[in-house]
Amino acid sequence: MWAVFLLLLLPPVASVPSPSRPTPRYCRRCCDHLDPPLSPASQPAANPTPEIHTFINMTILKGDKGERGDRGTPGKAGVDGPLGLRGVTGPKGSKGDTGAPGDPCKIQQSSFSVGRRKALHSADHYQALIFDTVFVNLGEHFNMFKGKFYCFIPGVYFFNINIHTWNFKETYLHLMHNERPQVILYTQPSDRSIMQSQSVMLSLELNDEVWVRLYKRQRDNAIYSDDVDVYITFNGHLVAPKV
Repeated sequence: MWAVFLLLLLPPVASVPSPSRPTPRYCRRCCDHLDPPLSPASQPAANPTPEIHTFINMTILKGDKGERGDRGTPGKAGVDGPLGLRGVTGPKGSKGDTGAPGDPCKIQQSSFSVGRRKALHSADHYQALIFDTVFVNLGEHFNMFKGKFYCFIPGVYFFNINIHTWNFKETYLHLMHNERPQVILYTQPSDRSIMQSQSVMLSLELNDEVWVRLYKRQRDNAIYSDDVDVYITFNGHLVAPKV
């Protein structure tokens, strides 16, 4: 009887968990009953395998520096910018070397020297003094048929006239620039003849004329010469061409 009573007091053996195997506990959610049961294959593994990412350090793969390439084609020119302000005037430079002599062919020249061997008496009209002897006539600028110098190189010219007076006769000449008298050569009647001269410088333009005019008859007016010697001369030359 006592033995039965003791058995009833002892707890069942199956209900006592083994100390070596703890009972697993699972977390459950309120909605777990709605999810389908997990298959053994879909259950997460206890120790998942970590993913491996390969990393390559490119700095250790850098090669040597290559050679410089060819120069590329120049691009188009850009738009011109606005004009800048004028800079400060710099110091005066040193004197340069003397240049080479110029070409003689390019030097402008004009000159003449003519003479007359015949005497001339005044008439009722003005007379251009015609010359019959040529000493110099560069470029043929002096017209021997008209007794006139024609300007082919504008500039400043020097002119000179020399005559021999006649005894007891008046000498009255004008040096003409185109149709305008510029200077006069005059001597009064005298019992002896003399050499007389007149000079002038004139500024001439292209095609201007310079000539000598014997005044018309009011009194006995003449210049002397003979067929042997030259007493009458007319000269001129370019002093400076027009700039």
